Amino acid sequence: MLKNLKTNPIYLLLILLAGCSTKTEKASKEIKNYWPEAGITYEIFIQSYYDTDGDSIGDVNGVIQKLDHVRDLGANAIWFMPIMPSPSYHKYDVTDYKAIHPDYGNMEDFKRLIEEAHKRDIKVVIDMIINHTSDEHPWFLEAKKGRDNPYRDYYVWAQADTIQDYLDKKTITLDSDNIRQWHDPGKGNDYYYGFFTGDMPDLNFDNPKVREEIYDIGEYWLEEVGVDGFRLDAAKHIYPDDRAEDNHAFWKEFRAEMEKVNPDVYLVGEVYDMKEVVAPYLPGLPALFNFDFHYTLLEAFEKQDGMLLARKQKEILDYYQGITDDFIDATISSNHDQPRLLNELGKDENKMKQAIAILMTMPGAPYLYYGEEIGMLGKKPDPHIREPFLWKAREKDEGRTKWIQPEFSTDKTVTPLSQQKENPNSYYNHYKTLIELRNTNPALAIGELELVENGFPKAVMAFKRKVGEQELFVLHNVGENEVEVELAENLHKAVYALNGAAMKEGKVILPGNGSLVLE
Repeated sequence: MLKNLKTNPIYLLLILLAGCSTKTEKASKEIKNYWPEAGITYEIFIQSYYDTDGDSIGDVNGVIQKLDHVRDLGANAIWFMPIMPSPSYHKYDVTDYKAIHPDYGNMEDFKRLIEEAHKRDIKVVIDMIINHTSDEHPWFLEAKKGRDNPYRDYYVWAQADTIQDYLDKKTITLDSDNIRQWHDPGKGNDYYYGFFTGDMPDLNFDNPKVREEIYDIGEYWLEEVGVDGFRLDAAKHIYPDDRAEDNHAFWKEFRAEMEKVNPDVYLVGEVYDMKEVVAPYLPGLPALFNFDFHYTLLEAFEKQDGMLLARKQKEILDYYQGITDDFIDATISSNHDQPRLLNELGKDENKMKQAIAILMTMPGAPYLYYGEEIGMLGKKPDPHIREPFLWKAREKDEGRTKWIQPEFSTDKTVTPLSQQKENPNSYYNHYKTLIELRNTNPALAIGELELVENGFPKAVMAFKRKVGEQELFVLHNVGENEVEVELAENLHKAVYALNGAAMKEGKVILPGNGSLVLE
């Protein structure tokens, strides 16, 4: 996936390991070291994770206490949703770019978290929100004082008469349902631009001083704090949609500035759109979230059309390759903006387990949203997609957060982690098994994707993953009914089976939502 992949010594070692009978332990160790190209990243909303000081809100020290959970699950990195001071619960409107929200702790706590994470070979990525600030940020408080204020040009302003046609225009986009973008600060007839809400005024990246401020902030977190990278929020909206080329140029500049500080910095961007819009961002943001993966996965289950997702994924990867060979495909089955995966799949346990089997056998660098590994539930509005993690039964769970009254993920609907650990058929142990499968089979982690179009039943997804001497044949039946598949090839053994899938008398038997990985 990356231009230096085939010359990387770890890659070459993995190819050798793929042909070794004793590859499992060694391959697992090396793949874990090969983050981010083949790594698994675990997304955490600290607010809901684990509370150590009794204020009902999760905190940095709570994450430190639970780092072994991330390690034991098999993830290689953590992406933290916003951690900086903010007036909102979600913290996507920053008031101080060089601090930790006091509800979460302080900078010394966070530096200790990074140190403890790194001891466990876990990388740390933080949300960086630079498209906009909070309207309570000191820059904006100064800017709205008047046209002569030195911070005025940090934001985008226009006089009412020049934007009259836009003031009441209702704009609905894939990533914003805001009904207007120009907002009145109550200071005369000037309006400021805020793509998402009036509480989030957009920064003016035509101003060199703004870009310098942002680069300085990035340098601070990389050099002074020690994070390993950034998830770049709303990366498509640095400039308006009609200035896409300016967006692309900015991210190239941003990447160059960050690589001056850390040549290995990891940058993953949120560009919520179709592949033709997403791909040109790759030279600046070498990792981009694959939202199509999430939606096509759901569509495949709905239509019981196995190859729908496989073809879409191959199409995206081939298209990206035409732009650059220096990219990471950040695949997701869910995140903090979508209803929980189990809700999307009608609370069907078999579909849920197969969805993760598909994610872990497909190319890409998968992201896992906290709580999915125990089957948490949640629907819009957003706070209820971000409900408290259930560590133990409620009466024993002293660290469970209470900042919100959960409506979906309760003790009646979700089995806490402590109980799931004891059940070999639990969601948690299912996730662990599949992550281990990926981490011990180089073909699944970094192998090429080859579709198998052999006239199989419509519900069957069939593809090969290849690297070095290892070749795996992957079959998923996303339908409800059992199917039989005849294989023309000589396959030695099954390395993974889900829901009773098996080889029998030269045929593959795939029950409804059954999966099989053959070597």
